[in-house]
Amino acid sequence: MQLIVITGPSGSGKTFLSKRIATLFENSIIINTDSYYKDNLLIKLISKFKYDIYDRLISIKYKELINTINSIENKEEHVYLYDYDFKSKVSRRFIKHIKNHKDKIIILEGIFSHRLKLNYKNAINIVCNEKKEICYHRRVNRDKLERAREIKEINNRFIRSWDLYHHNSNRYTTNNTIILVSPDNELSYKKLIRRIKHKLFSKKAKENK
Repeated sequence: MQLIVITGPSGSGKTFLSKRIATLFENSIIINTDSYYKDNLLIKLISKFKYDIYDRLISIKYKELINTINSIENKEEHVYLYDYDFKSKVSRRFIKHIKNHKDKIIILEGIFSHRLKLNYKNAINIVCNEKKEICYHRRVNRDKLERAREIKEINNRFIRSWDLYHHNSNRYTTNNTIILVSPDNELSYKKLIRRIKHKLFSKKAKENK
């Protein structure tokens, strides 16, 4: 099993990149940390007064997220995953049946993917590196269409989320080998894929010794 971690500030292209990588590697599964947001009344109430609540670990189902990852690592056939509807703010749990665990790749993406109690030393650690203004415009378009938010709320959330991400990513980027990538840059993307393939090949070669 290989863990690929994709993190970066809001609007940096994490979801787009994870889907591109998943299409190349057949036996991969994407886990989006945004899908594990809590939907209890307390979080909903706090969100009305605190714009950055959904950028803090307290807002996600941490235990359930770790359980999902562990279930895949333990090669369990039935794995619980979650889906979160941003308009209704309702979380849904469902079961995914995994029959083939051979050479399984977990693509863990989201603003919390680098902040979990995981062994990042053995992971392929990717940071989406995009300009702030590009991230902002992507965030505006997404939040208007998918999350029914007004521009004032989007602005407040983006400014705070940008600052929080960079504050909380320092330890991760300092303590681990990081691959910086611009998801929209084809040259950057191709270099990333070469590094992923090299890592997977090297790992398989060691396992077969």
